[in-house]
Amino acid sequence: MMAWLRQHREAFARALGKLLAQRGASLLNALVIGVALSLPAGGYALLANLQQVAQRVTLEPQLSVFLKPEAKRAELEIRLHADPRIAQLRFVSRDDALKELRHAEGLAEVVAALERNPLPDAFVLRARDGNPAALEALATDVRAMSGIAQVQVDSAWAQRLGALARIGQLALGALAVLLATGLVAVTFNTIRLQVLTQLDEIEVSQLLGATDAFIRRPFFYLGMLQGLAGGCLGLAILWAGLATLNQGVRELAQSYGSSFQLVFLPGPQAIALLALCALLGWMGALLAVSKYLR
Repeated sequence: MMAWLRQHREAFARALGKLLAQRGASLLNALVIGVALSLPAGGYALLANLQQVAQRVTLEPQLSVFLKPEAKRAELEIRLHADPRIAQLRFVSRDDALKELRHAEGLAEVVAALERNPLPDAFVLRARDGNPAALEALATDVRAMSGIAQVQVDSAWAQRLGALARIGQLALGALAVLLATGLVAVTFNTIRLQVLTQLDEIEVSQLLGATDAFIRRPFFYLGMLQGLAGGCLGLAILWAGLATLNQGVRELAQSYGSSFQLVFLPGPQAIALLALCALLGWMGALLAVSKYLR
C-alpha cells in the first residue's frame, strides 16, 4: 500500500513539474479551457438567477378583472361565482388596492403624491384549468360581461418566463456537451505532444519492465491538473463577469426599489464543476496515452 501511494505521489510530482516547466503553453491551454468553461457556467448562473426571480411570483392561473365605475358588483359576483371554470373569487376594493400599493417597496412617495385614488375595483379569479388556451377563453368570456373594463392574465408572463428558462437550460446543456468535447480534445492534443516528446523514455521504461499503468500515471495527473487549472480560470472569469454585470444590474434594481443582484455559483456547484473539469482532463489523457501505447 505504501509503495502504491509513493508511486502516485511521484507521478503527481512529475506531472506538476512538467506543468510548471512549460508555463507558457500550460497557461494558454488553461485559458482555452477556462474561456470555454465560462460560457456554459455563466449561462447556468444567469438562468439560476432568472429562476429565482420567477419563483418570487405566483404561477397559479389567475386573472385580474377590473371593473368600470358604474359596474354593479353584486350582479357580476353572482355571474362569476356561477362559472364552473372559476375555482376561487376574491374582491379587491379600490381603497384596499391603494393601501397595498402604498406598502409596495419604492412606491410610497408616488402614492402619497396622488390627489385621488386612480385604481378601480377588481376581482381576482383563480381558474381551475391553467392551460393557456383555457385561460384565454375564460378571459374572453369575462371581458364580454357588462361593467368589465379590463381583464389581465396575471401569471401568463411568469409562465412564459419559466418556459424560456427551460429552453435556455436545453440550449446550455447542448453547449456544455460541445465545449466538454472541446476540453477533452485540447487535453488529448496536449498529452499527445507530451507522449511524442517522451517516446524514447517510454520505450526504455518498457524494456526495463515498467507496466502500462506506471507509464500512464504521470500523464493522467497531467491531464487532471490541466483540466483543474482551466476550471479555476473559468470560475475566475465567471466571477469577474458577474461582478461587472452587477454594477448595471444593481442600478437597475434600485430604480425599481429592489436589492436584486446576480449571485455567483454556490460552493458545492463550483467544486462539482472543478471536479468535472479534472475528470474531462483525465479522459483526454486516457484517450491520448492509450492510443500511443498501443
